[in-house]
Amino acid sequence: MSSPARLRVRLLLALGAAEAHLRLSISGLIRVLARRPARPVAPFAELVRIESDPAYRALFYAELDEAIESRHAARAAMVGEVEVAAERLRSLIRTPDPRTGADERAA
Repeated sequence: MSSPARLRVRLLLALGAAEAHLRLSISGLIRVLARRPARPVAPFAELVRIESDPAYRALFYAELDEAIESRHAARAAMVGEVEVAAERLRSLIRTPDPRTGADERAA
């Protein structure tokens, strides 16, 4: 067997070994990343607790009402800010007409 042929064979063997090592490493990494929790979570566990425990249901609904009110207040504040900004933009856009003295809106 000639020297270049031996070199090709060694190179192919080294590439094969590297490929096998890489496949094992990647599959192990995927297994680790895809692990599920040790104990499975029952579906709708929160809903079952809300329906079955009156005290928890009352607490849940109180927190839900508070969150809804908070969101409504934040939206109302945002609408107010947008209206103020819109009025500032309108005042910047308006230009007095030199002939009539009336305000015109730029198109």
